[in-house]
Amino acid sequence: MSGTILIVEDEPKLAGLLRDYLQQAGFTAFCLGNGIEVVPRVRQEMPDLILLDLMLPGRDGLDICKEIRTFSGVPIIMVTARIEEIDRLLGLELGADDYICKPFSPREVVARVKAVLRRTGNGQTVHAEGLVLDESRYRATLGGHDLDLTAVEFKLLQFLAANPGRIYSRQQLMDRIYPDQRIVADRTIDSHIKKLRKKIADASPSTELIHSVYGVGYKFEPS
Repeated sequence: MSGTILIVEDEPKLAGLLRDYLQQAGFTAFCLGNGIEVVPRVRQEMPDLILLDLMLPGRDGLDICKEIRTFSGVPIIMVTARIEEIDRLLGLELGADDYICKPFSPREVVARVKAVLRRTGNGQTVHAEGLVLDESRYRATLGGHDLDLTAVEFKLLQFLAANPGRIYSRQQLMDRIYPDQRIVADRTIDSHIKKLRKKIADASPSTELIHSVYGVGYKFEPS
C-alpha cells in the first residue's frame, strides 16, 4: 500500500518514529509540529491521510480538523493522550475517521492507517455522463474538465448524484449540506443549483445533470 501521510505531532522523536515506520511500510510521510502550519500545508500538498495530534502549539487539533472538513474529505486519524469519552466523540463528530490514544505501538498506527485507507478507498466515485467526484480533494470533473466547485457546491452535487432520480426539497438539501443548522435563506439552495448548472454547462454544454421539479425541489438525472 502507498500514499502520502501528513504527521502532525509536536514531539519530534515520536513524529520521527512514526515517519520511519510509515516509510518502511511503503508510504511517503512528512511531519509538522505546529498547528498553525497545518491547514495551508494540507491545501498545498493534499495528503492521502493525516495523523493529527489533538494537543498542538499554535492551534488545537479539533479546530484544525473542523476547518479541513470545510474543504477536504481527506481521511483524518486523531492522535491524543486524552482518553475521556467526550474528546473521542467530539473528534469523530467533527469529521475524524478514527482515533488513537497514547501510548501506542507504531505498528498499531501503521495498521490503523492501512485500515482507514482501505475503508475510504481513493475517495473517487464515478457517475454517469463522465462525472467524477473525488471526495478526498473535494474535486469534481466532468469529461475531464475541472468544475472548480466550492465545498458546499461539491457536497450538494455529491449528495444528489448519489441518489439519482430522487427528488429533494430545498429544506432537505439545506439540512444535508448545512448540518450545523445555521440559519440560511430559503433560496440559498436555488443559488447553489444555479451556479452548479452554469459550471456543468461551461464544461459540457450538451450535458444536463440537475433538474428542477416545479413546486417540489431538485433531482440528479443525466440527460
